[in-house]
Amino acid sequence: MGGRRMIVWLCLLGAVVFEVTGTLSLRMVAAGARRWFAAVAVSYLIAFSLLSLTLAHGMPLGMAYGIWAALGVALTAALSRILFSEPLTWLMVVGIGLIATGVLLVELGSGH
Repeated sequence: MGGRRMIVWLCLLGAVVFEVTGTLSLRMVAAGARRWFAAVAVSYLIAFSLLSLTLAHGMPLGMAYGIWAALGVALTAALSRILFSEPLTWLMVVGIGLIATGVLLVELGSGH
């Protein structure tokens, strides 16, 4: 994998990690822990900055956003189950699988 391509994927992976961190921190704020609000703001700022870099390095928007959203949904659901004991039913897992399938189909359809 070329250096430029690796940078694109690392930026996208970082964007996903920070978006999930921001969303989990938002859950803490909603539960009354206001001190987590700074983590929400900083995490989302970094996430969108890294997503912007991903796009600036040439990844198509549909592909980048699809991967970002699909991984974000899957990781947030799994971590919410672990950290907050929120439900993660088989139907939810099927839905996450359908999202991943949709992202794959968008990628295959883009001709890259």
